[in-house]
Amino acid sequence: MIQNQQLIDFVVDKVEDMKGRDIQNLDVSELSSVTDTMVICSGNSKRHVKSIADNVIKEAKHADLDVIGVEGMEESEWVLVDLGDVVLHVMQDSARDFYQLEKLWAPIAAESKAG
Repeated sequence: MIQNQQLIDFVVDKVEDMKGRDIQNLDVSELSSVTDTMVICSGNSKRHVKSIADNVIKEAKHADLDVIGVEGMEESEWVLVDLGDVVLHVMQDSARDFYQLEKLWAPIAAESKAG
């Protein structure tokens, strides 16, 4: 069984293979019953976002990891790849700027750790 940090490293490595940008890891284990970590990254275009997500999915399956779900592939403005303990969000800059997941989750995560 792959450990959480190994899964995070795996996802980040596969994102980097496809030149994903501005990679952030958010520990949401204290805040979410759905996942422990969110990995957020940016792609330059719809095609780039789709390619990053496709690579992570393909490599995860090759490594016998469970891909629980994928959402947003058709539009490819924001693709979510659910790997259980890690959920990857691949976003175009416009979607990332609009939704600001880091600002939404990071202060809550930091507050949770301090509390």
